[in-house]
Amino acid sequence: MEEVNRVRRLRCVLLALGLAFLLGAQVLAAPAFRGLALYTPYPDQIVRAGESVTLSLTVRNFGLPPQVVRLEMTEVAPGWRATFLAGGRVVSAVYVLPDQEATVSLRLDPPRVARSGTFRFGVAAVGQDGRAQLPLRLTLGQALPPRISLTAELPTLRGPATSSFRFRVTLRNDSDQELLVRLDAEAPRRFQVSFTPTIGTQQVTSLPVKAGESRDLDVEVNVPQDMPAGRYSLLVRASAAGTSASLPLALEITGRPELSITAPDGRLSGRAYAGQETPLKILVKNDGSAPARNVTLSSSPPSGWDVKFDPERIEEIAPKQQVEVTARIRPSPRAIAGDYMVAITASAGDVSKSEDFRITVLTRTLWGVVGVILIAAALLVVGQAVSRYGRR
Repeated sequence: MEEVNRVRRLRCVLLALGLAFLLGAQVLAAPAFRGLALYTPYPDQIVRAGESVTLSLTVRNFGLPPQVVRLEMTEVAPGWRATFLAGGRVVSAVYVLPDQEATVSLRLDPPRVARSGTFRFGVAAVGQDGRAQLPLRLTLGQALPPRISLTAELPTLRGPATSSFRFRVTLRNDSDQELLVRLDAEAPRRFQVSFTPTIGTQQVTSLPVKAGESRDLDVEVNVPQDMPAGRYSLLVRASAAGTSASLPLALEITGRPELSITAPDGRLSGRAYAGQETPLKILVKNDGSAPARNVTLSSSPPSGWDVKFDPERIEEIAPKQQVEVTARIRPSPRAIAGDYMVAITASAGDVSKSEDFRITVLTRTLWGVVGVILIAAALLVVGQAVSRYGRR
């Protein structure tokens, strides 16, 4: 049994070697191409009447020695003129190395009055060891109607009013001629829209776009910071040579509260006596575009002071609204007369605002009361003396 398996394996190996030999023989028998090749990407085109046409021609040397290759026109349509150009000059030959290529431009100029129809041309590349020919055909017809289009990567952006909204927009010219495209936008009041090419930094209101090409633009939208939360639509327009395109865009503005602290009279100051509680009225405002919820109040007073708030927490402050809060300030009994700073902070989530209030501390001492009594007694004595002796 083992001998039979060995014979089978040997047969499989011999069969595989035979197939490999046959394939190798076919590959070796296939002759490699040697000679000159002449080609252009688009040998048959439809062009506008009266327009010169420039074609890119490539001459390639496949396995031949280095040589000079002459360029000839074997056929030219009546009334047309053909010119070979390279390096900014008129040429009639190229030099190609083995397995290398050279590129020239063939310019075809039509007659002044050219009728519609199909025109044939023939080009030849003639070397020392080979020759290649290339037929060309041009059809004169009506120009394609101007057509432009606008597309956006992300037509909807979302963020707070303080964000920078920037849309990446692609403007494409689908016609066969270069167009000067004008740009504008229809946006809500107080919105500012600007256009900037992605390859530059200068804002534009128009820009040229070549036939069949596209340009990328950054459409930046600046929104007033007090804009209420909501969805806003705008329309970007492009127009040129009797054609136009429009692109709807949208902004989803998310609201954000903005807290501020002040006093009813606008003065961030107050007076208090040492060791005595004194009320101080303050206003907590929401200047943002979204409600401020769970607003808590805190303070950073000098050592030994006590500050309480009534109320200590505000459930909600609507946008552009305010709530009056009473801060009950008790200076330290040991505080001496003078000015002190008390920082009051309002917080709502990740939004907070602090303001410093200047508190002037007054003191009441026994000597002060005695002094007042002495001054009153002195005035009384002086008054009696004047009334008694003033008649004499």
